[in-house]
Amino acid sequence: MAAPAFDPAGFGTLLVDEREDRVVVVLNRPEVRNAIDQQMVDELHAVCAHLEQHPKVLIIAGADGVFASGADIGQLRERRRDDALQGINSTIFVRIAKLPMPVIAALDGFCLGGGAELAYAADFRIGTPSVRIGNPEAGLGILAAAGASWRLKELVGEPVAKEMLLAGAVLRAERALAVNLITEIHEPSELMTAAHKLADRIATQDPLAVRITKSVFHAPAEAHPLIDQLAQGILFESQAKFDRMQAFLDKKAEKKAEKNAAKKSDQNPAKESEEKK
Repeated sequence: MAAPAFDPAGFGTLLVDEREDRVVVVLNRPEVRNAIDQQMVDELHAVCAHLEQHPKVLIIAGADGVFASGADIGQLRERRRDDALQGINSTIFVRIAKLPMPVIAALDGFCLGGGAELAYAADFRIGTPSVRIGNPEAGLGILAAAGASWRLKELVGEPVAKEMLLAGAVLRAERALAVNLITEIHEPSELMTAAHKLADRIATQDPLAVRITKSVFHAPAEAHPLIDQLAQGILFESQAKFDRMQAFLDKKAEKKAEKNAAKKSDQNPAKESEEKK
C-alpha cells in the first residue's frame, strides 16, 4: 500500500520547506514558545514517514528566536500513567534519531525539557549566543523521559548530565559549546545560513555512504566489527565508490602532471624562452 502523499500545507504547528537534498522544519507555535504538543508530534511523524521513504538531510529550527520551550505543560498536566507508557515524545524523538540521513538542530533561545530532548536526538546541534538548554523536569515532579536520561550522558558525560538532570542546570551557549553539547555558535541572523552550510558539506559526500555510516555509528558495541565489514562490503560494490575513487586518482594524476610540467619549466627557462620566440 502506497504511503499517503506528503502535504505539509495542512500542518498547523510546523513550517516545512522541502528542497532537492534537504527538508527544513520550523517549529511554529510562537504563542507558547514552540512548546511541543500532540499535534506537533503527529506532524513530526508525518515528516519522518516522508523522509524514511525519501531520505534527505533534515534541519530543525524554531520560530521567533526560540527552539522549543518544552512539552506543552497544559497537555502534560493532564497526562496519566497510560499516556506515559505510550512514550508520546520519546517515540517521535527515537524516530527522528533513526532517520536515514543526518539531522541538524539549529538552536536559538530556549531549548528546554522536550525541546532539549528533541535537540539531543539530532546528529548535529549548532546554536546562537542566546541558547539556554536544559532539563527542568525534576522541578515539575517528573523526569526527562524522552531521551535525556540516557542520551545526555553519552553527549556530555555523567557529571554534567547529572547536573542538568538532577539539579536542573540550564546551560548557556558558551558552556554548551565547552561540553560539546553544541558544536558551533552563530549570531541569530547567521544561524540558518550555518545550518545550510553544514547540510551543503554533507551533500558533497556520497549519500549511500552517509546513510550506512550513520547506521554503523549507532550500532551497539557488540555488533562491531562484523557490521563494519558487512557495511563496507556493500559500499565496495557501489558504483559511487568506483566513480569517486577514480575521480580522486584522476585529479591526483593531473596535479602531478602539472607539478612536473612546472618543475621542468623552472629547470629550463632559457630553452622555453627560445621556443616561444
